Amino acid sequence: MTTAKDLFIISVDPALERPVGQGDLSLALAGAELLDLLDAGTVTVDGDLVVPGGSSVPDDRLLAAAAAGITRQPPHERIEDWLWRRGRDLAAAYQDALEEDGELRQKRSGLLPFGPKEVEPVDTPARHRAVARLEEGDPVLASLASAVGLDGERSDDEPRPGDETVTTVIATVHEAVMELEAVRQRRTIENTAFANVWRGP
Repeated sequence: MTTAKDLFIISVDPALERPVGQGDLSLALAGAELLDLLDAGTVTVDGDLVVPGGSSVPDDRLLAAAAAGITRQPPHERIEDWLWRRGRDLAAAYQDALEEDGELRQKRSGLLPFGPKEVEPVDTPARHRAVARLEEGDPVLASLASAVGLDGERSDDEPRPGDETVTTVIATVHEAVMELEAVRQRRTIENTAFANVWRGP
């Protein structure tokens, strides 16, 4: 299993108090993919640029698709730009892939049989590994989980990845998620103001 799949599996844990936002999760999944590609030597990071590395193709099909989308010629893509481009609807792609692999199943929410569908992880070895990886304090998975709010507020005691490049990618994920939240808040304010105009004094 890849870091991105581990992240998705723990993000749909039924015990979570609130669901993870799909936009936040998509950005974090793109960051997880980039970290796996770095670990495999498929890409490197030069400053804040994603640069092609070796010619190895990942076995995982979603990770292979991510590798195929790397900008091969200069000017290379910035990490932030990669997250926004690759992250578009990425959570939905991972949900489909994990359902196809038998790692997720659909369930109905609410009491009505025609209520909205949700997914939950199946009790598989992959799920146990993902949960164990988080519980054991894997710094990469813990930091990505923090980015999407799985462990509440970040603390100074949160484990930090030792590699500077990995730290740069994770920091960029956190910044992108905060930027997305700022966009949401701005839209809420604008929509409220628009509604007040129509409502009148």
